[in-house]
Amino acid sequence: MRNIIGESNFDFVGHRRIAMFVSSGLVIVALLAILIRGMNFGVDFTGGFTIEVGYDKPPNIQQIRDVLAAAELPDAAVQNFGTSTDVLIRMAPPEDGKGGAALSEDVFRALAPTSETPVDIRRVEFVGPQVGEELRETGGLAVLMALFAIVVYIWFRFEKKFSVGSVLALVHDVIITVGIFALFQIEFDLTILAAILAVIGYSLNDTIVVFDRIRENFRNMRRGTPAEVMNISVNQTLSRTVITSFTTLLVLLSLFIFGGKIINGFALALIIGVIVGTYSSIFVASTTVLALGITKEDMMPVEKEGSDLDHIP
Repeated sequence: MRNIIGESNFDFVGHRRIAMFVSSGLVIVALLAILIRGMNFGVDFTGGFTIEVGYDKPPNIQQIRDVLAAAELPDAAVQNFGTSTDVLIRMAPPEDGKGGAALSEDVFRALAPTSETPVDIRRVEFVGPQVGEELRETGGLAVLMALFAIVVYIWFRFEKKFSVGSVLALVHDVIITVGIFALFQIEFDLTILAAILAVIGYSLNDTIVVFDRIRENFRNMRRGTPAEVMNISVNQTLSRTVITSFTTLLVLLSLFIFGGKIINGFALALIIGVIVGTYSSIFVASTTVLALGITKEDMMPVEKEGSDLDHIP
């Protein structure tokens, strides 16, 4: 891969205390947002109705929202679904206990008079609160299992201090990403949860590249303190990190801008995750390993018993 940055010599490790304060501040703000404001869970997690409506021509989404609000359905979330003529309406169960059939009739009566083309109610689905609660639990369990598997993998591939650094960086990324969704009350649904898991994978991949170079330099460099070896390793992988993150962000920004509202949340979560993950692989994962007291001896391969006897004639 072409080294577009050239021979960089940034003192990343020297700024680790500033990075620690920045990361700590972001994590605290994110946790406060989650605890105080709470998550704006979508129908997938809270339960509610999903109604798919079809038109002959692309409708005006904002007009549909205004019509439903005027019809005393103010909490309806409206977005394009599939093609430009398909609309997905999601709403919480009404307080009067209406079922899906009655609710779809209310939606039809509100939309039909304001549309120049026929309105077709194609699908009505209901997600119960118990199902939504189960999805929240299984989603959280999936994130925890992913983090546990990463600890085991990094422990066996590198060293236990590296596993602590990688998981701390991943927890840092997840908390900040989720905290931004809580702070701005962006709807959190299953697609966002999938994006969070993708962020974990992306951030881990970036971190492993840096860790691999750190291990290699610890074994090959005869001189230099652990901090100097860390700094050299991060600088050597900087070009690859920047190229990967930049090209990924170009794709995600295209999805966010042109992908439509149904995929905006997914793309936004990945954009935040890629930015925070790139930062954490440089300033959080590596500096955590350094703070845990990594040494050259930790990186030396363990000799098998009896290896000295192999040279005896």
